[in-house]
Amino acid sequence: MNPTWTSETLPEQPKITASGYVRAVFRGVPLLLITTFCLLLMLVLRLVERPIYGLRRPFTPFITQFVCRSAFFLLGVKFSTRGERMRHKGAVVANHSSWLDIFALNARKRIYFVAKSEVALWPGIGWLARATGTVFIARRPSDAKKQREIFQSRLLAGHKLLFFPEGTSTDGLRVLPFKSTLFAAFFAPEVVEETWVQPVTLNYTAPAGECACFYGWWGDMSFGAHFLKVLAAKRQGSVQVIYHPAVPARDFVSRKGLATYCQQTVQNGLTPPLD
Repeated sequence: MNPTWTSETLPEQPKITASGYVRAVFRGVPLLLITTFCLLLMLVLRLVERPIYGLRRPFTPFITQFVCRSAFFLLGVKFSTRGERMRHKGAVVANHSSWLDIFALNARKRIYFVAKSEVALWPGIGWLARATGTVFIARRPSDAKKQREIFQSRLLAGHKLLFFPEGTSTDGLRVLPFKSTLFAAFFAPEVVEETWVQPVTLNYTAPAGECACFYGWWGDMSFGAHFLKVLAAKRQGSVQVIYHPAVPARDFVSRKGLATYCQQTVQNGLTPPLD
């Protein structure tokens, strides 16, 4: 693997023309309006869901899916899926390339993201993450037990938790080694017998004539600049979500074995695969 793909070798950002800014407005304003309206609707519905259903969310996830599907339509990015979605209780693990992953993974499957605690403090994004049921985790060892308990309660409630085991986003052309720490929650005696894990591969295809890493967002890239670049693109590419067969956690002797299996499966689905 080339170790210089990170922020030291960020690709040159395309210059945005006047027509590009016009495209950004025509795509961005409707996306902002739909997201804001649906977020407010979701918050209102949660006032009903929370006291009646507790951790279960029978209605609001459909709003999230609508927003995510609308986003790809408004952006002009082709979206497709392959494979069967997991029906069992458990978790989903995927490679992480961009903020677009959030839309791609939510568009067809009802999931709940697991994110670092700092995300909860991000302007706008943190509010959206909290509203959609994101599980926030701290990196302090002292919180490990508490986090396992949170994971277990959410898994037992039937929530499908989404992890990015690479621990960071990439250029979308490779899969980094999966960190096995979070996989430990799947082996707790209370959940291991009924927990399944589904590896998922996200494949991005850049617009014609652009760098293959066009949709990748990593290192020191500014979110605002990258978001504007995607909004302003004259031509758009595509994203494909590949659902690999789910596997039961009980079939693996350790979290490291499960993490290695999932990493290899996600890697095998990447097009084109890189070593």
